[in-house]
Amino acid sequence: MVRRALVPSLVALPIAFLLGFAISGSGAGVSAAIGIAIVYANFAAHGLSLAWASTISVPVVQGVALGGSVLRLGVIVGAMFALNTLGWFSPLAFGLAVVPATMLLLAYEARLAIRGAGATLQIPADAAAVRAAEALAAREAH
Repeated sequence: MVRRALVPSLVALPIAFLLGFAISGSGAGVSAAIGIAIVYANFAAHGLSLAWASTISVPVVQGVALGGSVLRLGVIVGAMFALNTLGWFSPLAFGLAVVPATMLLLAYEARLAIRGAGATLQIPADAAAVRAAEALAAREAH
């Protein structure tokens, strides 16, 4: 999923730069390109963290999915405030790149979910649930 989104992100980078540059100069172009890069990096972090969490348990996947969303949003906002200290940075160009890029990635994820991409995920059983099932089976066998 993350690898499939790499090509569109690499295509979007120069487009965002050129649009920003055409509208308001090089600072806006770089700001828009940084916005695209941050959205993709956030998406990649989301995918990798969910892949890691799926090796542990379902509750960890849920925690990473919910908590990660808030954390990733904070990273985007924090990056914008940090970059805003630079004289050439354009928060408007950054935001106008981040919002549609995020919406496109959400549509991409929704499309994958509708097509059943999640059906191929293999989440191991929770260790506590396995032990409880084994203990119950042992009690019933006696």
